[in-house]
Amino acid sequence: MGGVTYDGENVWFASGDKLNAFDPANGNAVRSIDVAAHAGTAFDGQHLFQLAEDRIQKIDPGTGRVLATIPAPGGGGDSGLTWAEGTLWVGQYRDRKIHQIDPQTGTILRTIESNRFVTGVTWVDGEFWHATWEGDESELRRVDPRTGEVMESLEMPAGVYVSGLESDGGDRFFCGGGSSGKVRAVRRPGRGSEISVGSTSTQSKRPSRAASRRD
Repeated sequence: MGGVTYDGENVWFASGDKLNAFDPANGNAVRSIDVAAHAGTAFDGQHLFQLAEDRIQKIDPGTGRVLATIPAPGGGGDSGLTWAEGTLWVGQYRDRKIHQIDPQTGTILRTIESNRFVTGVTWVDGEFWHATWEGDESELRRVDPRTGEVMESLEMPAGVYVSGLESDGGDRFFCGGGSSGKVRAVRRPGRGSEISVGSTSTQSKRPSRAASRRD
């Protein structure tokens, strides 16, 4: 399982050769789109964006058609993907970087450095978060989008790894679980309630050839 995004109703996740949607309230599969889906996934309010090898595809979720493609900044080493401020934000897994890019051309507008491998990326309430997965450790980090300084960190429990990250626009993150076949809901810390981790299994709803490398 790779990228994760939320369209306001359903959660979408990438699984190698399909984009899959499920209802987060009950985990039931809603639909799937036959399209290359190797890493990060994003939604701009109208279209889906999907990393596929060295390119980013713009997809009509209604028809499943690929409307346009742009080059991915990492040339295939890309990981997380999210939409904010009219632009795309793309994680670079082993390069430990996050790029803000023009969604029309792929031009890099800004680069943020990290000191950990970058998987998922997301924005919520003006906060920029990214997921890490390095060795046997995974965490969610809130970072300063200007400097990359870590402002807040949430370590995942032992054995819980995050391959994709998306906010629901409120107090929950949806986290892709790599080869576990699960999407986990994680509550944002310090928002008036305890941190909690819940999961929805997608094992029976995804093809066997799933991308488990990164968001």
